[in-house]
Amino acid sequence: MFNALSGMGGGGQIDHEAANNANTALYTTFSVFGVLGGGIYNLLGPRLTLLAGCSTYVLYAGSFLSYNHSHRQPFVVFAGALLGVGAGLLWAGQGAIMTSYPPPRRKGSYISLFWAIFNLGGVIGGLIPFILNYHREEAASVNDGTYIAFMCFMAAGAALSLAILPPAQVVRDDGTRATAMAYSDVRTEAVEILKLFANWKMLLIVPAAWASNFFYTYQFNNVNGVIFTLRTKGLNNVFYWGAQMLGSFGIGYFLDFSFTSRRTRGLMGIGAVAVLGTAIWAGGLANQLRYANGKWEGPLDFKDSGGRFAGPFVLYFSYGLLDAMFQSLCYWVIGALADDSETLSRYSGFYKGVQSAGAAVAWQIDNRKTSLLSQLIVNWSLTTVSYPLLVVLVLLAVKDEDATAEDEERKMPKL
Repeated sequence: MFNALSGMGGGGQIDHEAANNANTALYTTFSVFGVLGGGIYNLLGPRLTLLAGCSTYVLYAGSFLSYNHSHRQPFVVFAGALLGVGAGLLWAGQGAIMTSYPPPRRKGSYISLFWAIFNLGGVIGGLIPFILNYHREEAASVNDGTYIAFMCFMAAGAALSLAILPPAQVVRDDGTRATAMAYSDVRTEAVEILKLFANWKMLLIVPAAWASNFFYTYQFNNVNGVIFTLRTKGLNNVFYWGAQMLGSFGIGYFLDFSFTSRRTRGLMGIGAVAVLGTAIWAGGLANQLRYANGKWEGPLDFKDSGGRFAGPFVLYFSYGLLDAMFQSLCYWVIGALADDSETLSRYSGFYKGVQSAGAAVAWQIDNRKTSLLSQLIVNWSLTTVSYPLLVVLVLLAVKDEDATAEDEERKMPKL
């Protein structure tokens, strides 16, 4: 739901300033609690960590409902900062579950399954503003009903987090249990988190983590938010997040089943995403040159703009496809570095912390009216730099499954 809200550009507001400042606060606190989130997960376990994290999303959507009437930024910025704390907890817990619960040979497909469910929320969330604002073709902020619908879905999601099983109760289809999680203590987690900043594996993934949410600001605010009418923005997000479902399934199954060697699958996956990413960003450059001054003449509507709508729509769809493939690839690499829940929660938290620091910078870059062409070039460059470093990481740190499975059998008791 948060993705759908952000994807409308400006949190659904015609003036992006409040959302940009809220997102800067959000990703600043997220960058801290993303890193700390893995340790908190190891202290509290999955249920409490996820419940605390999910609850902050409801307040964030509510702050925009309030802003529709008061037009006062402080509450929106505060809700954004609090959401950063909650998001750090949610994503550290989610990362640990997604990468440690599956058996080693199925991590890619489980990551893709998560990503599809995750983006199904974005698809439904995109339909909400599309339906509720269908007859409002002019540029405007979304109505109150849109925010109320988001809040209801978010509250339901928070309550459902109580149904998550702890890893010790998860039995895989091969009869092994997921990691028997031993709850940690604050001192241990503090030391282990600090070690991450000197861990060469984590340092190699920093550029990919930084890049992986950096492009959202450009895509949401300056592609979908600038080029299209209000109702079309919601429709576009249905397809943007739908494309993510396709992209995650494609790369997930490729990373699990394409070659016998896990290392070879990782290297080929990086190559495939790099080639596709280069082509999509090149298309983005061609489109951006059409409105280098940041102003698009005559917003495009899916119903009224005819053939003019097709090119920018396909580009935005392709951005969603690439995002899912890029992030699923990163999570697969992280999941291939270890198998235990404690370690992977810290790795996932570190990834989200760096990712969020990049996003905080990106929202302020846009808020300072940086040229859109410069934003695109920076986004393209960041993703391009990350590919060779991921190759090095896979070559040096990813084991083939035979060795990993033997380690797993020694560690995990059979039922």
